[in-house]
Amino acid sequence: MARLESLVMAIDALSEKPYGQFHRWFFERDSAKWDQEIEAAAGRLDFLNREVQEANAKGTVKKL
Repeated sequence: MARLESLVMAIDALSEKPYGQFHRWFFERDSAKWDQEIEAAAGRLDFLNREVQEANAKGTVKKL
């Protein structure tokens, strides 16, 4: 935990320009990780789409 607290203190101590640079770097890094997670999950829910399409074709889907 001390390491995290040190990081927080270091980030808090940054002036505006370095903080902006850090923020952009972190945002891009976080976005890239999120994209990797989405790509890894691609196709896992395709079976639900097929079920809905089949039910819709049969006319068994109820409108909300």
